[in-house]
Amino acid sequence: MHSVQFTAETSSNGVRERDFLVGDVPGVLWSPVTASDHAPVVLMGHGGGLHKKTPAQAARALVTVTTWGFHVVAIDAPGHGERPRTPEDDRARDEMRQAMTAGDKARFESVSVRYTTSLASRAVPEWQATLDALQRLPEIGAEAPIGYGGGISMGTAIGIPLTAADPRIVAAVFGGGFFVYESLLAAARNITVPVQFLLPWDDEYVDRQSSLTLFDAFASAEKTLHANPGDHRRIRWIGLDNEFLARHLREATTSMV
Repeated sequence: MHSVQFTAETSSNGVRERDFLVGDVPGVLWSPVTASDHAPVVLMGHGGGLHKKTPAQAARALVTVTTWGFHVVAIDAPGHGERPRTPEDDRARDEMRQAMTAGDKARFESVSVRYTTSLASRAVPEWQATLDALQRLPEIGAEAPIGYGGGISMGTAIGIPLTAADPRIVAAVFGGGFFVYESLLAAARNITVPVQFLLPWDDEYVDRQSSLTLFDAFASAEKTLHANPGDHRRIRWIGLDNEFLARHLREATTSMV
């Protein structure tokens, strides 16, 4: 059982940013400088080929911390950010590039599904170990409600099996932009917490019908779908329920009192 090893810390504009390791998995924890004990925690996944501290990811984290007083945590997915790539990672990336260059959509989908499945199988236990370690921090504790703040594409391909597997997550934001496969649909059928699902309506590779099938698979009594035109890599989200996670995490906090 690993503990959190903090490796760097900065503070600015009321936000405390701490880099950490849990085992060999690097992460970052953003918190209010004057956080209340056991404030809710939002887990943020990142997209494929990116890392835990992209400008967009950091901006979303800072808004969450300063607006709601929550903690936000992100970790690098396997083979991303500060983490070394395995031969399997390099081979999959090369095959995806070759398929895209050749315009071979069937091969691109096949390789993407195989690679994403592998990433999720590795990342889910890493997220759970990270959450175990964070809950041993006195400012977080086992009482803090947990939400999954998503990241579309790969962040959701990992977030869905994580949310299905971990009962500590009480609400989740997911998004499309990746190929849907049967094991992901099976995981979605086991999710009953409130879900907000963001759908890029004009993704270059992913048929929107597969994303609609995924949304339909969620077993949640409360689930909402929000679609905007555009591809997942360039989309501008307008009209979102930006209070979705805050509302459900605060409700969870109240129910624990």
